[in-house]
Amino acid sequence: MKGNNKKQKRKLRLSILDDHSLEEVKALRLSRPLIFSIIGGSILIIGFLIFLLLTYTPLNTLIPQRTSAVLKNDVIKNSLMIDSLETELLQYDKYFNNIKNILQGNLPSDTFQVNKIYKDTIINISKTEFNSSKLDSLIRAQIEETETGTISPQNKQIKETIKNIHFVVPLKGVVTNEFNPKKSHYGIDIVPGSDGTVSATLSGTVIIATWSVETGYIIGIQHNFNFISFYKHNSVLLKKVGDRVKSGESIAIAGNSGENTTGPHLHFELWHNGTPVNPRDYITF
Repeated sequence: MKGNNKKQKRKLRLSILDDHSLEEVKALRLSRPLIFSIIGGSILIIGFLIFLLLTYTPLNTLIPQRTSAVLKNDVIKNSLMIDSLETELLQYDKYFNNIKNILQGNLPSDTFQVNKIYKDTIINISKTEFNSSKLDSLIRAQIEETETGTISPQNKQIKETIKNIHFVVPLKGVVTNEFNPKKSHYGIDIVPGSDGTVSATLSGTVIIATWSVETGYIIGIQHNFNFISFYKHNSVLLKKVGDRVKSGESIAIAGNSGENTTGPHLHFELWHNGTPVNPRDYITF
């Protein structure tokens, strides 16, 4: 028992000696519990530091499983981003191709077969074939009188020409910016009043109904006599490509969409034979 007590009470002495004189410079008394505590504490500190390095530094890529998970997430994220960019680029290409075709006097291309619909709007009635009957002959005579500008007592209708065509005000409000092609402003800006409903200025076929970064929601309509009207910065579009609209029919709601806008308004453009014209020459605002 005494021998065991001596072993438990045995302490160690750590001495630091001078190399030349062998004189004791510093001494430290150590016991076994203290040595175990120092070693255990050092292991815990080193382990904690290694954990921090592997968790919050690029060294975590050295762990195979973590590297695979990170790469997998990056691949999924990049795939989704590329898919979104590809879809947006296709929309931009379609939009600019339609604008190019319109400026060149051609019909736009779309998935609604606007070409067939548009051809229906320019059918020459005088070339339509009728079955031979008395009633059909009277109708043909009235149509021919209308086309030649002759007004008979039985037919009071007047042929619509570019001189007597009636344009409807697209939006009731205050004009804040005029037509100025020198500053690349090819239309007029109208701030809506109590009613923000945008109306078609003439009857025709919707050839563009899309969204762009600069002009927001935009809708374009092809009319007779080679007129095209554009309505930009809308908040909501009420028509889609291929729809037939009547003069004065609601086609959109004025808004503040797009980057090139400073407030809720309608940017209205009128083009004739591929050239922008001043809307005030045809419409009284």
